[in-house]
Amino acid sequence: MEDRLKNLKKAMDRQAFSQLKFTEKHRRNILGKINQPPETDEDILVAVMQLLVHEKTGFELTKLLRGRGIKKFEDNEGFLYTLLHRLEQSGCIQSCWTEAKAKYYQLTDKGRKVLRKADKKQIKSQVAWKELFER
Repeated sequence: MEDRLKNLKKAMDRQAFSQLKFTEKHRRNILGKINQPPETDEDILVAVMQLLVHEKTGFELTKLLRGRGIKKFEDNEGFLYTLLHRLEQSGCIQSCWTEAKAKYYQLTDKGRKVLRKADKKQIKSQVAWKELFER
């Protein structure tokens, strides 16, 4: 680590972090989140569908998914666009191009129905995945 970063860390430890107190419960919670298994394709599918209740571009969707901690497509952005294409082919989302040459995606009525069904059954990923891709 560079010296300036080491000095910054030391200053932060002395100033900002000196007042923070972590309980054992906090530590376990943080470790649990760090050690969580990676997200599955099904988890990502449900997250995408939830975010597309209102229209978004692929770029906006990427930022929002990243904000949710989904990193599967970080090095493979084609994964997200492949998923969007499959959702569009299944009739769950629709897309349109604007005059500014931006492509927007949004859930269709069928997509909303699939998402509601997944939410009601509490096994979001399995229901949505089967509904969309196992026909």
